[in-house]
Amino acid sequence: MKINWGTGIVLAFIFFISFIMYFVISMTVNKKYEHDLVVENYYKQELEFEKEINKQKNAQHLKEDITWKRVPEGVVLTFPNDMEPSEVTGKVFLYRPSNKQLDFESEISLSDHNLLIPDKRLLGGRWNIKVDWQYKEDLYIYKKEIVY
Repeated sequence: MKINWGTGIVLAFIFFISFIMYFVISMTVNKKYEHDLVVENYYKQELEFEKEINKQKNAQHLKEDITWKRVPEGVVLTFPNDMEPSEVTGKVFLYRPSNKQLDFESEISLSDHNLLIPDKRLLGGRWNIKVDWQYKEDLYIYKKEIVY
């Protein structure tokens, strides 16, 4: 059987389309290539994100923000001086991007305006600090990337 150039071009198109269709079908059917962009509890997470935005807005309206300082004993977080320390509640999350087993969380309990995060819990390197706190009825959040 003799194949002319017209038949060759048609066969090349058919093989090319078959090749592309094989990959499109295998990518959509195979669970290994899951590509959903939406999480299970999308609306719940959206509401949480909205609350976090409101906390950030509240924190921007403060006269002074939380500050941090490295000391030999660890890291000291200093809360605003115009607030009563006994009425500040919340949690401090420390996230280590390079090793999730080092992540930890602690409750805020202040006797003065300072909160000490002990040196024994911190290794040298980058940490993300997130302070989710409340003073009276107002909610605040503080986020900072530090190098310890």
